[in-house]
Amino acid sequence: MLNIRRDICGYCGACVSVCPEGALELVDAYLTVDHTCINCGICEKVCPLGALEVVKE
Repeated sequence: MLNIRRDICGYCGACVSVCPEGALELVDAYLTVDHTCINCGICEKVCPLGALEVVKE
């Protein structure tokens, strides 16, 4: 599961461009994640603000 810290997220889109599944999208200045997310962690690594965290279930 991907946890998005909206209080930290700068909505830069860096994570959107690297997602191999296309699961991330910027919609009306909010980052959204859909069911196709595979929890690979690439987005977490590229986030310049540390706003994303993959939580293993």
